[in-house]
Amino acid sequence: MSAIDLYNKPSADFDAKVANSIALLQRAAAQYPALTQASSLGAEDIVVTHLIHLAGISSGVFVLDTGKLHAETLALIGLIEKRYTRSVEVYRPKNESVIKFVRHHGEKAMYDSIELRKQCCDIRKMEPLARALAGKDGWITGLRREQSNARAEVADIVQEPGRVKISPIVEWTWGDVWHFIAQHQLDYNALHDQFFPSIGCEPCTRAISVGEDFRAGRWWWEQESAKECGLHVEPIGETSPLKQPA
Repeated sequence: MSAIDLYNKPSADFDAKVANSIALLQRAAAQYPALTQASSLGAEDIVVTHLIHLAGISSGVFVLDTGKLHAETLALIGLIEKRYTRSVEVYRPKNESVIKFVRHHGEKAMYDSIELRKQCCDIRKMEPLARALAGKDGWITGLRREQSNARAEVADIVQEPGRVKISPIVEWTWGDVWHFIAQHQLDYNALHDQFFPSIGCEPCTRAISVGEDFRAGRWWWEQESAKECGLHVEPIGETSPLKQPA
């Protein structure tokens, strides 16, 4: 059974959610012209890339290739470039930083402690992210409130130091995501058909079982409260509403 067969269950207000997401992107682009999408190449981000296309806005798309991504994940880059006739920017960690970390802590350091796992995330994700966002007015993500307790109150637009973060599908359900994928016949990560709802680096991601939490397969050896890499740790009290059109 495919992920579409399993999860394609839209909300009653699905069409309104789509319209609201497109409108949010258009308002954001009017206020913040230098935008880029951070794509994990998971289901949500595939949806967001298509919403950007439907909104008709100018936005880049980038991927953080940590050096530990699944082959199934990387295979999507070419498919996106072909469908939208655009380049996907790929940012990789600094090779010398990776070599130094592995030399001192080993290839499996992420399992040894939360501190080492977060150091690995800093090297492979956070530093490349800083380069990807340099000079940008804002970045677009596929965050949804349903994804985890840590994301339950995420705002659709948040003011960060130097830029805004826009999350156009915060109110969407997992069923909405898959209905949109089916509706628009979008390519998606083959791992979703193997019970990987949330996909990160290969050593830090596993399939989930029936009844497990959506993000149970991410850093499964850690406590729930630790399950973020740092990309989406929200500042408190920094919600920034977009101006409504006149």
